[in-house]
Amino acid sequence: MAVWDIFSKRQKRREQAGQEDVFQYEDLPQPFRNQVIHIWVDALGRWDDPQYLGPPSSHGPNRWWNSIFGVMTRELGTFHLAEPSFNPFEQCQIFVHKAETNHALDIIEVTFRYMDSVIRNLHTGERSQYRLIHPDKAICELNARFLEHGIGYAFEGGEIIRIDSKYIHAEAVKPALQLLFGAGKPFQGPLDEFVRAHARHRKGEEKEAIAEALKAFESTMKAICSIRSWPFDSNKDTVSRLIDIVFTNGLIPGYVQGQFTALRSVLESGLPTVRNRTSGHGQGATPTNVPGYIAAYALHLAASNIVLLIEAHNAMP
Repeated sequence: MAVWDIFSKRQKRREQAGQEDVFQYEDLPQPFRNQVIHIWVDALGRWDDPQYLGPPSSHGPNRWWNSIFGVMTRELGTFHLAEPSFNPFEQCQIFVHKAETNHALDIIEVTFRYMDSVIRNLHTGERSQYRLIHPDKAICELNARFLEHGIGYAFEGGEIIRIDSKYIHAEAVKPALQLLFGAGKPFQGPLDEFVRAHARHRKGEEKEAIAEALKAFESTMKAICSIRSWPFDSNKDTVSRLIDIVFTNGLIPGYVQGQFTALRSVLESGLPTVRNRTSGHGQGATPTNVPGYIAAYALHLAASNIVLLIEAHNAMP
């Protein structure tokens, strides 16, 4: 049965956009924790009963899970992660299922750091023997799962980091959401589009994310034009024409006229160009694969532009 996007759901998203971040940091949902274990199996292998394999050290996955288990118990100051009757791999699985968020992130960081160093340095033949995926694929999937669940963390540079530790997120994305929400009903359209852009990005739908980001940028200018009774054609005016209208009407203060040309160039060529080259036209015989970092760039551009436009609008008599 189809899931309907009814009014109350849309309203809740709008309210959350004004009060919260596009990411949350407190909860790691059980489906996400299950997906982490699936990645572990693919990238580190399963524990096998040593009685059928000879010495435990002869089986790679057993050796690796013993090492990870040893790191975790030593760092937490304990002797086990679950009931001692379970093998190290099972204890790690139980731990990631039940641990509070910070400790669950601890074991995720330790396991992926192990993949990033030890497993990465294995000979191709040994990885093939245990049918392990490349560590880069495992890390890529983990970061995609963080995004998919709206969890504000990523594995970068050998450690788990909070996304909001990145300047652009804290200084552009969050203020854009808060400004759109606080601006009221005229800006509900761009708010919905901007929230949808992030939802698409979390799902890995990068072309759609870029398209929604451009819509939010366009809709913000249209909302300002409507409030200030600046004539425009809502059906025909392009991004370039809307930018021309807001500049002509002095939305950007006169004392920055020296930067007018450069600023206008950025607004006209940045976000629209990303959209036109990725999601705005037919992709031809060969499908276009848009990297996640390009979509993130488009979302950051949209956020910066929206903050500029709304703050200029609020400051203008």
